[in-house]
Amino acid sequence: MKRLLNIRDATKELNILRSLEGYTSPFKVVGAYRLIDDGSRPEATVIIRTDNQEMHEASTGVGPVDALANVLKKSLASIFPVIQAIKLVDFSSRIHEAKSGTAAQVEVSIIFTDGREIWSVVAISTNINMASFLALLDGFEYAILSGLPESKSPGRD
Repeated sequence: MKRLLNIRDATKELNILRSLEGYTSPFKVVGAYRLIDDGSRPEATVIIRTDNQEMHEASTGVGPVDALANVLKKSLASIFPVIQAIKLVDFSSRIHEAKSGTAAQVEVSIIFTDGREIWSVVAISTNINMASFLALLDGFEYAILSGLPESKSPGRD
């Protein structure tokens, strides 16, 4: 008999965690990401702050989402080693208001795995790159929180 996959709804879990008093994300983006895509090799730049460090990194990719994923992994992996094992399994996007055409809000859905668990995130923006970036942030935040020892996990007494 085939085993069914158990895909966690990380967006829902993160929204609940973020509503709890005292929750703080393990990292924050300082300012905005920068994405340069001249059609050949996209490059993304980001500044990430944790409790005691600030990392300013740049990375390239085969496309804009790959560049964003690579720069986030590069920024976070030195502090949160669990990030090195994270892989994107699936990426999809769709528009919400067909009548709005190219001005419509875009929903980006990404499925991640660390080789043991599988989780999905969803983010929405009028800019597909921003929606992708927000989904990547949530996916990596969930991975970091899942990899923390239980005593350090938010929402635990």
